[in-house]
Amino acid sequence: MKVRDVMSKDVQIARPGDPIQEVAARMAAGDFGFMPVADGETLIGTITDRDITVRAVAAGAAPSASVVEYITRDPHTAHEDDDLKTVLDAMGSRQIRRLPVLDKNERLVGVVSLGDLSTRVKEKYAGEALEDISRTA
Repeated sequence: MKVRDVMSKDVQIARPGDPIQEVAARMAAGDFGFMPVADGETLIGTITDRDITVRAVAAGAAPSASVVEYITRDPHTAHEDDDLKTVLDAMGSRQIRRLPVLDKNERLVGVVSLGDLSTRVKEKYAGEALEDISRTA
């Protein structure tokens, strides 16, 4: 099975100039805590609710501050034709819960999460990945 078979295709995307308050509000309204950040069709990073809290709010950022100031740049990614087991192993070893998914032209086409994978891959592998992701460094 390939990543494209389980990834979420309806993905909210933040733009570099979006205010952090707007991005946080979209996360709250959609009940998710992760967004890819793209400039046009090019993925430039990711932002999580934790990034907004720890990097922005805790540092005293204004609600109007641009999200690009607080993103994680050069995020790990998966490709839509990658094997699920391989991606799950990589997520576990790198302690990553969500990955942007790119097509062969490096355009963002979705997001795959541990939850997406755990529902489709053998439970044993999902459990091992979750254990790896949750371990303390």
